[in-house]
Formats: sequence, structure tokens, C-alpha cells
Amino acid sequence: MSGAVSASLLLRLEVQDHFERYADTLDRGDFEAWPEFFSEACLYQVIPRENWDRGLPLAAIRCESRGMLRDRVTAIRSTMMYEPRYLRHLVSGVRVSGSGDETGALAARANYGVFETLVDEPTHILQTGYYEAELVRHGAALLFRRLSCVFDSVVVPNSLVYPI
Repeated sequence: MSGAVSASLLLRLEVQDHFERYADTLDRGDFEAWPEFFSEACLYQVIPRENWDRGLPLAAIRCESRGMLRDRVTAIRSTMMYEPRYLRHLVSGVRVSGSGDETGALAARANYGVFETLVDEPTHILQTGYYEAELVRHGAALLFRRLSCVFDSVVVPNSLVYPI
């Protein structure tokens, strides 16, 4: 295997691992750790595909800094009223472009499916779509500078409580 192919494969595996650790953190309900996947100056949004495709900024959830992500966690833990639930994320088809060196950002895309289980109800599909991400290096770690969760349906579920 050539050095360029080997480096490309290792980078893809690193990005895939980042997405999988992100999903696992959400599935375990460790929302306090969720903002740590992002740079201080970041954009996180959960946006319908129709708006994304048209370049419209209206999103179901939009946070424009790590501080806003922390505020979202506080709202989930302290101020929102909702039934207890479990999420299960499936992430697949990770694709990476860009160099990921100290000066360049990585562009990445991955498919996702999120299942939701309320304690006294059968599991159902909460959302499907794709992640459109820009990642940057912070020391040895990758962080999301931008993560758009582009969901397929135009209907926003009323149970959209937790991050996607």
C-alpha cells in the first residue's frame, strides 16, 4: 500500500471513529460530553433537507458556539419537560475530503439513522439523513467546526429533544 493511500485510509478511519464516538456519547445520554466534540467557534444545526438544498437557514435546532451547545444541555437537563427516552444512532458511509493538516479543514459526510424508544412504547425511527461536517485539528484531536444534520423528512418530530 502506498504512503498516500495509507495516510488517506488512516484519516478516514480517524473521522469514522470521531463520528462513532459522537454517536455513542449521545446514545449513552452523556450530553455534558457532547459539546466537547466541537470547537469553541462552531455551528451545529438540525435542518430539513428541503431547506439545506435551497440554502435556507431555518433549522429545527441551531447552535452557533460551544457555549450555545452547553446551554442546550442545560435545557435538556433542567428546563425541558419530556418523557424519558433512549436513542440509538447508526452511522455509515463515511466519506472524507481535504487534507486535515494543521492549516486545513476536513470535509466529511456520513449517513445516519436515529431510532427512539420511549420507555413504554415500541422503538420507532426518529430521523434519517446525513451529516455534513467540517472538522479541524485541535492538538491530536479532531473537532467539529460545523456539523449539519440534514434530515430527509420535511416533518420535524415533536419529540426532537436530544441532539442528533
